[in-house]
Amino acid sequence: MIMKSKTRQNLSEQEIDQIVVTQADNDAAWGKPIRVRKTQPASLSIPAELAARAAFLAQIHRNKSVEEWLTHIIQERVELEEAAFAGLKHDLTKTG
Repeated sequence: MIMKSKTRQNLSEQEIDQIVVTQADNDAAWGKPIRVRKTQPASLSIPAELAARAAFLAQIHRNKSVEEWLTHIIQERVELEEAAFAGLKHDLTKTG
């Protein structure tokens, strides 16, 4: 039995637990299972001098690891490049 009457309301944790326990053995209450695969971490080779500079900056920024800091920096740069590309694409479609 799927409780649709409370889907628009905020349910308490206890109410959610009760619904899940009630529906646990009812296959009709659950959607089709999905498979989630963990992405493989990529390996990146950078020159030793650049790695040392990055490690120094990661320490200054109080990151747990140079990998964490580099991931953050790369993510910021990729988002910036994607936004610039989207803006350029938008401008090109307006004028062309």
